[in-house]
Amino acid sequence: MDTYHFLQQYWWFIVSLLGAILVFLLFVQGGNSLIFCLGKTEEQRKMIINSTGWKWEFTFTTLVTFGGAFFASFPLFYSTSFGGAYWLWMIILFSFVLQAVSYEFQSKAGNLLGKTTYRVFLAINEVVGPLLLGGAVATFFTGSAFYINKSNMADTVMPVISQWVNAGHGLDALLNPWNVVLGLAVFFLARILGSLYFINNINEENLVKRCRRSLWANTGLFLVFFLAFVIRTLLADGFAVNPETGEVFMEPYKYLTNFIEMPIVLIVFLIGVLAVLWGIIRTLWKPDFDKGIWFAGIGTVLTVLALLLVAGYNNTAYYPSTADLQSSLTLANSCSSQFTLRVMAYVSILAPFVLAYIFYVWRSMDKKKIDAKEMGEEGGMLIDFINGNLAKRSFAK
Repeated sequence: MDTYHFLQQYWWFIVSLLGAILVFLLFVQGGNSLIFCLGKTEEQRKMIINSTGWKWEFTFTTLVTFGGAFFASFPLFYSTSFGGAYWLWMIILFSFVLQAVSYEFQSKAGNLLGKTTYRVFLAINEVVGPLLLGGAVATFFTGSAFYINKSNMADTVMPVISQWVNAGHGLDALLNPWNVVLGLAVFFLARILGSLYFINNINEENLVKRCRRSLWANTGLFLVFFLAFVIRTLLADGFAVNPETGEVFMEPYKYLTNFIEMPIVLIVFLIGVLAVLWGIIRTLWKPDFDKGIWFAGIGTVLTVLALLLVAGYNNTAYYPSTADLQSSLTLANSCSSQFTLRVMAYVSILAPFVLAYIFYVWRSMDKKKIDAKEMGEEGGMLIDFINGNLAKRSFAK
């Protein structure tokens, strides 16, 4: 394997890992969608808001990092998807901005909209964020309506390489039912992870009991949509690439073949699915078990990572075009230069230190479970690191 090819594979792994971590961190959105379902009193709703309020920055930062890594390593994807399907991505980003505003202003003095309005905004972000992100990921397997013309780079008037072929600009992805199916699977998975996180993070008996009950319906719906998408994907034709010529063609059972020809990825996928199920089942089986979020969270990361690797590895077009098959994006035809990938690879060595810092911050935030006493005394606190010192900031008062 030559160095350039290795770097392409390496950076697809990094991007896939960031995407997988992002899906796990959507438990914040999942938890927000349960504010009115689980929180029957004002005190319980305060607990829910402060619980997710401790972690929403991680989700937003990971989303931005995911987009930045994609832009730097595979710029043609960035210009095609983020530039062409801009309505889809703008709505996703707007929903996350709406989330940030809701956390910041719902407890401000002189708030004209009221707490309930901002909490509704949080619930909207939970529905829109996971649903559209899941639909966007599904297009890696179902395709999008664009075409590429690299000769346009020489056009001094309009050097646009990628063009969308319809006026939907990304929203047309929702017209494909299989994109919606995966979006719904991600939506219900986020609600499952949100419930598991509350069980781990909140010390309120009635609220925790309702979290456990909510797992039944959300798990059932998640399995229906997730299994439907996976089975359909494994049995459908996939977008294969001739490694010698770069020609893209349809190959029966391509993604199933990828799993078979990459047994390590298959093992990672199966371990991930089993870990998610084990985290849920163990939580339902043992009333005093509160560590399900870690099993389900790690399982989510492994499962999504395996799916994204299958979409790009083994001579597969990771962003197929339904308008022009040969415009489909592959690791080889959409990546940055070898020099850029190599320099970024050196920088990525710092990633473990960043993850270690995040782990330290997370443990600092979750040393003590949220309870009614804290809501009464402090109104809920968020731990910030300011100049190396811990500072406390209230969300819901």
